[in-house]
Amino acid sequence: MSTEAREVSIVTEDATLAGEAWLPPGAPGIVLFAHGSGSSRLSPRNRYVAGEIVSGGIGTLLFDLLTADEERHDRLDASLRFDIELLRRRLAGATRWLDGQDWARSLTRGYFGASTGAAAALAASTECDVAAIVSRGGRPDLAGDSLQRVTAPTLLIVGSQDPIVIDLNQAALARLTCEARLEIVPGATHLFEEPGTLRQVASLATEWFLRWL
Repeated sequence: MSTEAREVSIVTEDATLAGEAWLPPGAPGIVLFAHGSGSSRLSPRNRYVAGEIVSGGIGTLLFDLLTADEERHDRLDASLRFDIELLRRRLAGATRWLDGQDWARSLTRGYFGASTGAAAALAASTECDVAAIVSRGGRPDLAGDSLQRVTAPTLLIVGSQDPIVIDLNQAALARLTCEARLEIVPGATHLFEEPGTLRQVASLATEWFLRWL
């Protein structure tokens, strides 16, 4: 498999999900992206971070956690983006799907979660073999009791101008019993739209995954 994008169709227990995989030659692992509220695999922020991770020599898998019908429904009432159990189930299903792919079977797994996707990543890690987790502007508090069962080294990244989410991440950090760290990016708001802030996220994430994957 080259570093060109490979379109994939991920079959889980209750859905078939569109995805895109990148795997650099010699990559030791692959990072599955769990996007956040109202987003998809086409999220420009996640795609930027994924590109930097691939440049660092690690594979990535971006995919839709919702089907096309579910996305249309969610755009109307935002009912599914906070359904952490559904998002957890889809992410775990995609991880199990990877186990059946010859090109990915030997790769260690990492999760990158944004917003509500971070809660799904933390929860899914308690049932899947995951070597590292990174959360960007995440809501780890929504993982509930799963937090205390997380064993994968976890990096929480929050913007300094996102005070409510900082508080939620600090509270979640106190409940994590695994190797865990909170990084606050100076000058960044929730979406890391300020110049240079998303680059800092990508650098922190790549370093974390290179260390643990």
